[in-house]
Amino acid sequence: MLDVCLLGTGGMMPLPYRWLTSLMLRYNGKSILIDCGEGTQIAMKEKGWSPKPIDIICFTHYHADHISGLPGMLLTMGNAERTEPLLLIGPKGLGRVVSALRVIAPELPFSIQCMELTESFQELSFDGFRLEAFKVSHNVVCYGYSIVIERAGRFQTQKAEELGIDKRYWSRLQKGEVIELPERTLRPEMVLGEKRKGIKVTYTTDTRPTDSIVEHAAEADLFICEGMYGEPDKLEKAREYKHMTFYEAASLARRANARELWLTHYSPSLLKPEEYMDGVRKIFPAAVAAKDGRTAELRFED
Repeated sequence: MLDVCLLGTGGMMPLPYRWLTSLMLRYNGKSILIDCGEGTQIAMKEKGWSPKPIDIICFTHYHADHISGLPGMLLTMGNAERTEPLLLIGPKGLGRVVSALRVIAPELPFSIQCMELTESFQELSFDGFRLEAFKVSHNVVCYGYSIVIERAGRFQTQKAEELGIDKRYWSRLQKGEVIELPERTLRPEMVLGEKRKGIKVTYTTDTRPTDSIVEHAAEADLFICEGMYGEPDKLEKAREYKHMTFYEAASLARRANARELWLTHYSPSLLKPEEYMDGVRKIFPAAVAAKDGRTAELRFED
């Protein structure tokens, strides 16, 4: 099961009723945060989730509404007596940006590792899941992210017995381990069926529509996408500042054949996003004007 919480849904600046866009995911004992603007700590506190166990923080880009909450987040982690290393991932220049922000958070009881993205697409593998980072189109270098949890095929007991594989190796093969024995090599594919459907979440903000978004959000169980403007007459403004309208996000979701779309990163002038959803759902029926704290539990299909 993958827990997903859109902590905040605002763009540009936090408001009394809307925190800045930030996404937190929890899977198999690991926690991932994507973007950390001002107020993210408060949004997390309201949700009842703790920053202490966060293993990875990803940044889409380095505009203030996506990273200015980092020093406070680091200090809160330190005050919670965290000692485990923290991995930060973001576009080129991450180390320099983090060093500058840490002028006000110089002493921490844990180490920080910065991993800079330098290619248009990079795949990063972790225990049980992978992150796919892909460039989008903003007025600074900006990335979207997909979190992908693959699922192996079912263990075929009858096949294992026919091959004479000792039962003590079954669980290791089921976990994908290759086992070298003196007489032969045991491989997972010998006893596992076809791969089953996994879980995929794609998150992107601060961009114009791109083919790369469609490609990487393809068949996503959940597609979280910026909708800076809901008003139909704001298309030219979206183009000028390299953002998206609700309708453009819905078209991307339809092209990607995503299962569900959550809109986020609203303009501060957009007071009631739901007012514009009838037109959006004509393009993509499974669209939601997300609110702060919206949560989903994504489970394997069987």
